[in-house]
Amino acid sequence: MRNGPGRMRGVLLALLGPAQGQAVEQACLLLGQLGDVGAGKRRGRPTQACDKQGQRSADGVGLKVKQKVKMSQVKQVGLLAAGCQPWNKDVCVASGDRFAYCATLAIYVYQLDHRYNEFKLYAIMSEHKKTITAISWCPHNPDMFASASADNLIIIWNVAEQKVIARLDNTKGIPASLSWCWNSGEAVAFVSHRGPLYIWTISGADCGVAVHKEAHSFLSDICLFRWHPRKKGKVVFGHTDGSLSIFQPGAKSQKHVLRPESLEGTDEEDPITALEWDPLSTDYLLVANLHNGIRLVDSESLSCITTFSFPSAAASVQCLAWVPSAPGMFITGDSQVGVLRVWNVSRTTPIDNFKLKKTGFHALHVLSSSPKKKCYSTHSPSKNHHTSSTSEAIPPPTLSQNQAFSLPPGHAVCCFMDGGVGLYDMGEKKWNFLRDLGHVETIFDCKFKPDDPNLLATASFDGTIKVWDINTLTAVYTSPGNEGVIYSLSWAPGDLNCIAGATSRNGAFIWDVKKGKTVTRFNEHGKNGIFCIAWSHKDSKRIATCSGDGFCIIRTIDGKLLHKYKHPAAVFGCDWSQNNKDMIATGCEDKSVRVYYLATSSDQPLKVFTGHTAKVFHVRWSPLREGILCSGSDDSTVRIWDYTQDACINILSGHKAPVRGLMWNTEVPYLLISGSWDYTIRVWDTRDGTCLDTVYDHGADVYGLTCHPNRPFTMASCSRDSTVRLWSLTPLISPLQINILAEQQWEEIIGNTDRAMSPGAPPLLCGKVSRDIKQELDKLTSNVRIKKLRWFSECLSPPGGSKNLWDLVAVLKDQDDSLLPQNYCKGIMHIKHLVRFKTSKAQELTTVKMSKFGGGIGAPTKEERLKEAAGIHLRLGQIQRYCELMVELGEWDKALSVAPGVSMKYWKKLMQRRADQLIQEGNDEVIPYCIATGDVRKLVSFFTSRGQLNEALLVTQVSYSCQLLVFLLVSTNLAILAGKPVSKGSDSLTLCP
Repeated sequence: MRNGPGRMRGVLLALLGPAQGQAVEQACLLLGQLGDVGAGKRRGRPTQACDKQGQRSADGVGLKVKQKVKMSQVKQVGLLAAGCQPWNKDVCVASGDRFAYCATLAIYVYQLDHRYNEFKLYAIMSEHKKTITAISWCPHNPDMFASASADNLIIIWNVAEQKVIARLDNTKGIPASLSWCWNSGEAVAFVSHRGPLYIWTISGADCGVAVHKEAHSFLSDICLFRWHPRKKGKVVFGHTDGSLSIFQPGAKSQKHVLRPESLEGTDEEDPITALEWDPLSTDYLLVANLHNGIRLVDSESLSCITTFSFPSAAASVQCLAWVPSAPGMFITGDSQVGVLRVWNVSRTTPIDNFKLKKTGFHALHVLSSSPKKKCYSTHSPSKNHHTSSTSEAIPPPTLSQNQAFSLPPGHAVCCFMDGGVGLYDMGEKKWNFLRDLGHVETIFDCKFKPDDPNLLATASFDGTIKVWDINTLTAVYTSPGNEGVIYSLSWAPGDLNCIAGATSRNGAFIWDVKKGKTVTRFNEHGKNGIFCIAWSHKDSKRIATCSGDGFCIIRTIDGKLLHKYKHPAAVFGCDWSQNNKDMIATGCEDKSVRVYYLATSSDQPLKVFTGHTAKVFHVRWSPLREGILCSGSDDSTVRIWDYTQDACINILSGHKAPVRGLMWNTEVPYLLISGSWDYTIRVWDTRDGTCLDTVYDHGADVYGLTCHPNRPFTMASCSRDSTVRLWSLTPLISPLQINILAEQQWEEIIGNTDRAMSPGAPPLLCGKVSRDIKQELDKLTSNVRIKKLRWFSECLSPPGGSKNLWDLVAVLKDQDDSLLPQNYCKGIMHIKHLVRFKTSKAQELTTVKMSKFGGGIGAPTKEERLKEAAGIHLRLGQIQRYCELMVELGEWDKALSVAPGVSMKYWKKLMQRRADQLIQEGNDEVIPYCIATGDVRKLVSFFTSRGQLNEALLVTQVSYSCQLLVFLLVSTNLAILAGKPVSKGSDSLTLCP
């Protein structure tokens, strides 16, 4: 929003006047923050990262990258982070106020922001070229971090600076597990499947790689290993056959011991899925087997101390972790379903179970540094007595007597088999954040929905297509999966809500997004991989596919074959002309670009363009210049071709590796963007071949680039680093923005392609959206300037607040509320609407039927809904409604504590209602309520009905004495005020009991 609210502040103030200036300033400030979020750091300059639940953060901690270059004009405005990979074991670690997980090729580091008391994305570290197999945090230095990958590489990172400080390039085998040596801050141990255990000393006199003297020649593959945190040199290995191997200096080595009893004497395997030393013992070890559950074993006596029991025989453990804040307590995650179980070593069954997701766990880690509970009191917080498994405090009332343990006040980092990552507050039983449904592998393609610029679809190596809401940065739909690799996707034209996908092994398919199922499949290419699929947007019945079999096939959506164009080698890309519905271009492995004309029966190309020196991958027709197309090649160049001249009119050189992503801008005819395996995105001026900007933010190959015609200066990119990033291109057209704000003539804003393509000419808008805006403005007779600013703002600005800003402007200009859009309530609202909306929300929470919430994981209970509604009423100053809801929840003390804020009369009435309830219950606690309200008769009746006559008489006498004293004091004061003498011995007063 740097080019939305930021630059329009002065114009808005002028439009609305000084009386409303402060409101405009606040709106601009807030929306400017929203628009600038996620703006990732260019190398060597500040950035902002995405925070909790994928939403943009106005003050996220910066993402640092590897080298400094000149400041980029293209601004990153959004980041869709990858999920956690589900293949390797040690992919989630933590240290102090940081935790990290890894996708296939990148490591995501989160850090606790103490200002806002929440974890935010701190860094994305990507240096590995193949799958990351393990990560480990140095126990002695929170800034030291190690990672290993399938290309036999180990990297030591400085987390604070995000730079590589050491590399080991040949590990003599793929390091399947990795761990810092606890007895040395300068040594990392790693092991392949059957050993040996290597120890790499990073620096010092003993620098180099050594082999552990005893940890080698294993008979079963190693799943993972763990150094003892306190006993120097002691290490344990878990094997796929279910056994353990234990080594410690000065003691006999124990190989393949402590297999589960049910496996003894058999060849069956039951892999060790989790392994953790008891932090309070030198010998005890917590072990989880996939099928035989959890055991607490003694590594000295080689005996099993405790075998833990599960509620269901079908339950199996994928991961476990000790809870640092609660001695003797640990948690486990099930492998099939996302059930988190809380245990204590003193009992064999779980203390509690939480079903967090439908998919199983993959990794768990409990933070030693968790977000603190927010305290709004000015007094220091009271001590939390529910801090450990040995606490003698009375358990919370929600726990049964069978669960006489307090739940740990810990936060668990949870990674799931579907790639989901979240931070779960075990004490509060709620998510601090949950980033769900992220891709965990390379993302090959991305496309905006034709009729909705807020929906972006992505296709991935992980076999799924996901649809994202780019305003909230969350996945809203995901395909069924199991498609192998999905290389390409294409939306159906208009509002058909279908996506065509191209796969590596299952042909092509059409997925109905709303129905959530595959409705059609095409298999004309057999088992050959399909590299590109393109749905014609001029003729919605035609779909083209390109394959490794050398064919480009054109068919109808019902499967009728229209054309089958044979190429001399594999075909990697195709694109329909946007000016001629019967023209399609292809890119081939034979280094050529071909153009076919479907209106003829010939299977030969109309044109063949040669010049590339390596295979051609993608081709793209210009949306604004008829007959112009571009191609990207493995020769690292982009070529511009003129179909009408049969010639290459420009060669764009600058990339250092094969070019994959290509995108023409739909408004400025000379702007072309390319993405490459050199990790960069380049912006080109195709008039003279100048590279206007280079973006280095992606951590791996850039594959897909796309923008929506209605928002032509917001670009999305996808990469082998498993992320999708959103970019603002508006800094490239700053002169245009100034012309719009300065009310320049239309000739300075909108023009034809010939003018725009003139060498050195300033940027002009030439696309359909800008022309439509001008046509609509020409029809208006009033508010032309405001409408012009609004429509161009929404066109030029990235998602994140521009539309919301203009809704607020409309409110300030006294527009009819009925004209506000439905999603207005999801953004920043005017105070008059905020109160109304919050009141309505609270009312809905208290009246909606329970069936609406039933059945879902994490669905709110009636009590939770009422508490949320009560909180809203209290914040809105609706104290009486808050009190009534607290009474409904049975929390009388909270209701009575704020009831005087309504009136003393209401407080007394509420006290009487509470007294009536206690009397019905026969509860002795009624006494102070009756006395406080002066309702002696009710209290006497209560005692009398229970036969407690002495208590009834006592209350009557006390009440009589109090009334007599009050009467005498009042009479004396009245007499003094009247100037009459008062007789001290007067006994002529008549008192009414």
